[in-house]
Amino acid sequence: MFVGNAGEALRGPERLPTLDLMLMRFSSGLAEGRLLKRYKRFLADVELLSGETVTAHCANPGSMLGLNAPGSRVWLSRSANPKRKLPYSWELIEVDLGRGPALVGINTGSPNAAVTAAIEAGLIPALTGYATLRREVRYAENSRIDILLEDAKRPPCYVEIKNVHLMRQAGLAEFPDSVTARGAKHLNALSQMVAEGARAVMVYFVQRGDADRFALAHDIDPAYARAFTEARAAGVEALAVSSEVTLEGLALPRAIPLRPPPGVE
Repeated sequence: MFVGNAGEALRGPERLPTLDLMLMRFSSGLAEGRLLKRYKRFLADVELLSGETVTAHCANPGSMLGLNAPGSRVWLSRSANPKRKLPYSWELIEVDLGRGPALVGINTGSPNAAVTAAIEAGLIPALTGYATLRREVRYAENSRIDILLEDAKRPPCYVEIKNVHLMRQAGLAEFPDSVTARGAKHLNALSQMVAEGARAVMVYFVQRGDADRFALAHDIDPAYARAFTEARAAGVEALAVSSEVTLEGLALPRAIPLRPPPGVE
């Protein structure tokens, strides 16, 4: 179950027999290859099984700690848009932390679509009961909220989503994988919304099925951990969910426990 006041467990597929068991599907089949190198943050050279070397877009501004080892098996999607400079996008990488091979999603754009689908399907009870859902809505000072839930009968709910894929200890997913001043800014903005009478929820979406718990990587970014603690004290809710990653897409999510930072209950 969730830790914190966003605390109901997600509904599992056994409760929704008519629902497609995938939250998000890749639009086309993925191309397998071997990672040669990731560089300039947003570029990755990959040797495909055919022997061809391509440069793929890497939609991930983080350090990707533990997820960029040359020689790793990776999978790329290919855009049908002929105007794209880089037709390939890096989507998945295979890793093994001692529990057997696991696929990890590295595209930071996927969690927003997956959480939106989960809310619309009623899979996150803590975020149900709203009449409308809007994405990328301006709020606070020069910020955009990932999801804004609204209903005439209750205060609006601001939902911020963070992509999680860091794992340094088997089973323990962590965020962030690098210093993120922008992430701390988002926490402060959510606190402001709570002060103004709204509801605010942080959703940490783990793109790997081998995670069974979540914690903040306070050693990587102590400032973010402090901002999280302050936001929780201000009334910002927090929850963590993990999704099994497959070559078809992201499967239905499940709740995982969220550990507070050291010294915080």
